[in-house]
Amino acid sequence: MTTFEHCVRCTLCVENCPVFKVNPAFPGPKQAGPDAQRFRLDGERSVDDWVKLCCQCQRCQVACPYGVNVSEIILKAQLKYSHEHMSPFTAHLFANTYHLGKLASLVAPVTNAVTSSGAARKVMGVLGLATNLPMPEYRFLTLNRGRRRKGKRRSSRKVVFFHGCYLGFNRPDIGRGIRDLLAGLGCRVVIPKQTCCGLPALGNGDLEIAKKFARKNARVLVDYIDRGYQVVYACTSCGLTLAHDYPEVLELPEGRKIAENTYNVHEVILDLLENDAADVEFGEVNRNIAYHIPCHLKALGIGYPAAGVLEKIPGLKTTVLDDNCCGLAGSYGFKKKNQQTAEKLGVAAASAIKALEPDALISDCGACRMQLGHYTGLPALDPSEIIIASLEKGASKKSKGKRRIP
Repeated sequence: MTTFEHCVRCTLCVENCPVFKVNPAFPGPKQAGPDAQRFRLDGERSVDDWVKLCCQCQRCQVACPYGVNVSEIILKAQLKYSHEHMSPFTAHLFANTYHLGKLASLVAPVTNAVTSSGAARKVMGVLGLATNLPMPEYRFLTLNRGRRRKGKRRSSRKVVFFHGCYLGFNRPDIGRGIRDLLAGLGCRVVIPKQTCCGLPALGNGDLEIAKKFARKNARVLVDYIDRGYQVVYACTSCGLTLAHDYPEVLELPEGRKIAENTYNVHEVILDLLENDAADVEFGEVNRNIAYHIPCHLKALGIGYPAAGVLEKIPGLKTTVLDDNCCGLAGSYGFKKKNQQTAEKLGVAAASAIKALEPDALISDCGACRMQLGHYTGLPALDPSEIIIASLEKGASKKSKGKRRIP
């Protein structure tokens, strides 16, 4: 990756910045990144609070023809600003998303009732939280409280599933579906003890908390990697953190090893389908699906592996949409100060989806599903849910075909 000195001011990053398009207070990634970096080298105190308006979608970095690490430059500037200034309550709250999730899931029914009440939402507004979007529900039976190992013990394909906070606390049903899907395709699947990947802490300016989370995960993941396991993620933001931020931003000694052994779950599924799981049959799924590509999937640079799996499903019409950012960007859109920006981006992305007149939308990112499900009014699904439904139909059809007529 090249440095800020290689920026030629072509402004392609600015043209691809979603925040710049809707928020005039943000000068764009060129000025917030390479241009401003030239003046940050003198060690003076940070004064440009607009650097915090960047949502870290990383579209600027993807767009740069010279490989300048624009979003990383901005992230480090955000961390410097947060270190030198008092952070608001919301930053401390969202930096500790993992601990919040653990506590909220223990009393999930109470948590969900309180966060959905009108009185609580008024208090949230006073505390600096956005109130336009329903808060995600928590589940008592988290992914860590369920079965942690599945599949043949002596399988040649061993994976350790890094599920992240959203699948862990809010949608463990999706996480269990992915666990069972991988096991059904021949993998030995382990769900290890894990904490937050660290991205919420990074995005909220707390480098130390991010490093604490990352070090804990690194010790566990490297132990499995050394035993022949591959690290598999479903959340693209978690995946980007493991593959990029651990070695580059957090500079973990084990970061490079983790990055080199980390894969998107649909990369693994596609490989299994094409090389190892020849006996699998997809059933027909007659649906018209809009597939919203998360910004962080684009930033990973691995293509769209879920689309490759979905192509194998008969009857399924899938339209890929990769031009828009959903605007939520994890905790970014849950802050009152960013509410208007997140709303504008969410409405624009939702309009593109609704124009296709689909019966549902899918996305690899839980935040994208929350945001776009809200603004489109459509069912918002994980790609694995469509894949599982098709495989179940295929298995049912196969079992009927094997029945003997007496």
